[in-house]
Amino acid sequence: MTNDTVPAPMRATRRAGGWQAALLLAGSCMPVMGSVLITPILPQLSQKFGDQPGGEILVPMIVAIPALMIAIFAPFAGQIVDRLGRKTLLIITMFAYALVGTAPAWLESLPLILFSRVLVGVCEAAIMTVCTTLIVDYFHDERRRNRYLGLQVVATTLAATVFIALGGALGVSGWHTPFWIYALSIVIAVPMIFSLWEPSKQDATDSHVQASGKVRTPWRRIWVPVIVSIFGGFSFYIIALEVGYLVVGTGVAATNSGVIGAVAAAASLAAAIGGISFMRIGKLPTGIQLPIAFGLQAIGMVIIWFVPGTAGIVVGAVIAGLGGGLLLPSLLTWLVSRTGFEERGRVTGWFTSAFFFGQFLTPILAAALTQIARTLPAAIGVVGVLAAVVAIATGVALRARSPR
Repeated sequence: MTNDTVPAPMRATRRAGGWQAALLLAGSCMPVMGSVLITPILPQLSQKFGDQPGGEILVPMIVAIPALMIAIFAPFAGQIVDRLGRKTLLIITMFAYALVGTAPAWLESLPLILFSRVLVGVCEAAIMTVCTTLIVDYFHDERRRNRYLGLQVVATTLAATVFIALGGALGVSGWHTPFWIYALSIVIAVPMIFSLWEPSKQDATDSHVQASGKVRTPWRRIWVPVIVSIFGGFSFYIIALEVGYLVVGTGVAATNSGVIGAVAAAASLAAAIGGISFMRIGKLPTGIQLPIAFGLQAIGMVIIWFVPGTAGIVVGAVIAGLGGGLLLPSLLTWLVSRTGFEERGRVTGWFTSAFFFGQFLTPILAAALTQIARTLPAAIGVVGVLAAVVAIATGVALRARSPR
């Protein structure tokens, strides 16, 4: 059969495989750098900029402000993906990410560093939204889709483990050095140009036409998962953000980024294990998945509260990390199971927005809770109690809605 005799729809059909999945998983790892790569050097940044006006809040914002930008721009990225397509937006932002991500490597001004981090967050919003949307688009079978969504968490958390360790190791030579790792996005963007495509091109074109006029965000179906995702972003990120200060609070020097990075990497590795386990737990109803995830977070945080010393921090962070690894794919599958192709990009964008808005709120809420609870471990424990409440609430609500 010649190419001329093959029906157009048949010629247009392409099947994604392991290579496409690997590229999308690698791309999904890039936004992780915004939140974890420089956490081991936060104490150094506090020493460098802490005496500037507002430095106590602005220094943690170097890590957190990309999350705010993701929260603001991810819904717009989702709409752009639904209207104009996936691939072009992904490639452009991957290259831009390398440029703005490495900027603090040669900057000395806190305001300029913060501005570069704003641009990092805008790029991350597009990268995370497009990569997640393409995973869902490329792999239609529910089993394969759940597998790759679980692997997305595994990949990002394993990458977080590596990035934290790299950030700690490179941070020994100075706080500028870890920022050069952002150039890695160029290495991933080049093969993306040749290996990715717009999914189901003919159907996708029809969907984009519909999206421009008729399709709207299905708020009645997704508002509860979106709100829960905000808290999920907060509970997931608070350990990663505060682990350096928790370790320093036990007597470790602020400049010992190697030890701080090792503890943070252990928690991140646990999150990867949690993501791997989702491939089995993902077969369970959401009303069981979410309580398990939030419940593990609660247990880990309460251990940090009541068990003193580095041992309590390590054990608690690892258990909470297991819960966090389960939480991300559980929330995402909860959302995408309620959507169709034509609205999937924007719904994924709203999930990304909600989750990272929770991350942005983390330093603000952590500072407020520490003031109320008097100590940082106690503040972490309070978050654990809240996670336990959410675990019970989601379990009861979702089981009540499920068919008997």
